[in-house]
Amino acid sequence: MANEIKRATGLLVIEAVNSNPNGDPDREADPRQRPNGIGEISPVSFKRKLRDLIEDGASSFFRQLPDKYSAHPECYRILESRGRSIAAINAEMGTEPSRFLESEFVKKYWDARIFGNTFLEKGDKGFIKTGVVQFGVGVSIAPVSIARMTNTNKAGVQEGKSAGMAPLAFRVVEHGVYAMPFFTNPNYAGKSGCTADDIELLRLLIPYAYDLNRSAIRPDVRLRHAWYIEHRNSLGSCPDYLLLDALTPKRAGINSLEPSSSWGDYEDRLGLPDELAAKVASCVDLANQ
Repeated sequence: MANEIKRATGLLVIEAVNSNPNGDPDREADPRQRPNGIGEISPVSFKRKLRDLIEDGASSFFRQLPDKYSAHPECYRILESRGRSIAAINAEMGTEPSRFLESEFVKKYWDARIFGNTFLEKGDKGFIKTGVVQFGVGVSIAPVSIARMTNTNKAGVQEGKSAGMAPLAFRVVEHGVYAMPFFTNPNYAGKSGCTADDIELLRLLIPYAYDLNRSAIRPDVRLRHAWYIEHRNSLGSCPDYLLLDALTPKRAGINSLEPSSSWGDYEDRLGLPDELAAKVASCVDLANQ
């Protein structure tokens, strides 16, 4: 069926070059890092970039989407917008649970349909918390080295000073390659209202998540690969871990436990081996289509 959501396994291979791919608020916005030096990118961080692309309905990106999206911005709004209040969301719902999937609320919010939500945890509104698509933590393949510098400002921002300084405000990963898994589970589509068009939009968004969301602290984050593997059936035709292991780049050389300095320090993966490819319906790289 054309409108059927297919079970899928995904893997993002993200390269950070002198950039902070995800700051840690508990460590003064340092790039996220485990005690053993391994870097992290949170799922929330990546999903926020997708939400930001959709939320700006006036952007050139949104206007260049296929007509079924760009001509209907009222169906692709963002529930978890910054500054939303729970009271306003609850007032907006106001729907009998038995008819929730037919409500304007479900038809309106793309991110709620696809990711689920964390707002609607109380009461019987007929909407589950878990969505069809779940992103995992992005973990660096090798430890990352963090560089810190003090930012200066020629114009004084404090009274009585002709220049300003922000000590150690510039905190970046010198080089790192991260693997972030994600999963499409059609089992929840009937409870969230997610459609095949919603999944197709996700696939269109992913390649632009970093390119169209650059910032001063995140100028060069590269999506090297965005693997999307569809299974042969809704229950899954191959274990996820085998697919993820086969597509995750490996740190090359004798210094595999040291931070890398370039993409050349890794053994890239350009597709599934034949024995795994035969177990799935398709394997495409959304970042290089």
